[in-house]
Amino acid sequence: MRARRPDLETVRAALQPHGLFLRGAVNFREGETPPELADGRPAASVVLIGNIGSSLWPAFSRWRKGRSGPDPLDTWSKAVIEPVAAAAGATAWFPSDPPWQPFQQWAMRAEGLKASPLGILIHPVYGLWHGYRGALGFADPIGDAPSRASPHPCDHCPDKPCLTTCPAAAVRPDLFDVSACRAYLRTPVGQGGCMSAGCLARAACPVGASYRYNDAQLRFHMAALSL
Repeated sequence: MRARRPDLETVRAALQPHGLFLRGAVNFREGETPPELADGRPAASVVLIGNIGSSLWPAFSRWRKGRSGPDPLDTWSKAVIEPVAAAAGATAWFPSDPPWQPFQQWAMRAEGLKASPLGILIHPVYGLWHGYRGALGFADPIGDAPSRASPHPCDHCPDKPCLTTCPAAAVRPDLFDVSACRAYLRTPVGQGGCMSAGCLARAACPVGASYRYNDAQLRFHMAALSL
């Protein structure tokens, strides 16, 4: 029986009003252990969904008005992506929910990305200003999902301002010191600096600077940190 390819154009059109994009796809190879779909079958492919810059912010902000509750961005992501998954005959997975799926590994394979010194996957165009909000698992393979190899921007960045801009000295070539970062953010200087304007080391990266999150989104993400 010939495999039925997922209708990604319909999925793409359904996500577009919400500022979400198809960020790449992976076909699982023979010998791999893919995740299980909701009906118990093994997934043949997975498609990543995410934001580029502040693309999701207008739709998320409109949805958020008049609502309260914990983890609003995760709640919104599920409210948007789960109906799209159901219509496409797919299983939806989210970075915030078990069973924990290897989103970073999928992204590295689908888009050829590597980690920056901050631990965030850096994109050659979008820099550090992108994210993955969910993924769709399909029982059939994606027709065109080659593994990609993108240039690693950090290898061609002579100045590496992310290593020298962090006021907590938490960003190092081989380590991101989470404890030092969080300790600094708890101080009055940290509250008035990175907590109010966004991570200074992240903002110092020259790659994808035009995709930098808007100020409201930066404040939202910093406020969501559990300090």
